[in-house]
Amino acid sequence: MSPDAFGPAEAEIRKRFYSGRPQARPFVVGLCGAQGSGKSTLAEALQQHFAAEGVRTVVLSLDDLYLPKADRERLAAEVHPLLRTRGVPGTHDVALGLAVIEALGETGTIDLPRFDKSVDDCLPSGTGSVTGPVELVLLEGWCVGAAAEDEGRLIEPVNGLEREDDPDGAWRRYVNQALAGSYQALFARLDMLVLLAAPSFDVVARWRLEQEAALRARLLAAGQDVSGLMDEAGVQRFVAHYERITRHILREMPGRADLTIALTEDRKIQAARWAPD
Repeated sequence: MSPDAFGPAEAEIRKRFYSGRPQARPFVVGLCGAQGSGKSTLAEALQQHFAAEGVRTVVLSLDDLYLPKADRERLAAEVHPLLRTRGVPGTHDVALGLAVIEALGETGTIDLPRFDKSVDDCLPSGTGSVTGPVELVLLEGWCVGAAAEDEGRLIEPVNGLEREDDPDGAWRRYVNQALAGSYQALFARLDMLVLLAAPSFDVVARWRLEQEAALRARLLAAGQDVSGLMDEAGVQRFVAHYERITRHILREMPGRADLTIALTEDRKIQAARWAPD
């Protein structure tokens, strides 16, 4: 994360959060950004900052809502093989996300879902929990707040993955329909939307490789297994699953996000643009 991104994000959240209090439900901020853009780091920094001010704050990652591996295997067998790979709309438990956000407004202990990317599966229930009620929820993820595309745009493949593995467009139609459906119910719960905008999709694979290297280093330092992690070719194929929607987000979301933070290739802030009041 560029340290510069914290300033405008914190200021805008502060303005909207405090002007909306008191609230009977959590104030939910969506943080959208491509893989490696720094959204998770930004979310953690914001969580620590607001918690230090006495605001009960929780980070909920879209990544932690991934369907279990067994469910994605079923989708791969019944709908399309590309749904085996986590990430795109249709591979998350959206109902769980809505239920968790609702529960965070209540008094008591709330279990938070957790997903382990090193084994590509969900962690057991009870791995993480918080005490409610929570006042501020930071929902971060690569397609948080994304809108579906017009079906006419789905006809032409955007990369080799779509051309070779989805020649009839069945996978991308399924993903787009999922995004147009249940995901919009989740995104409708957002009180504000922040976009960390990559300069182009071309840098995303490099950013994602850096993420994988950092994860590998952490696991090795802890003496844990790294056999489930991806090599460079695996990362290139992985990010190809995300290319269509990422490009659509970069075209479409800046026109409606409450705050767009445009990044350079080295993730420094290039500009910050606010939506008109």
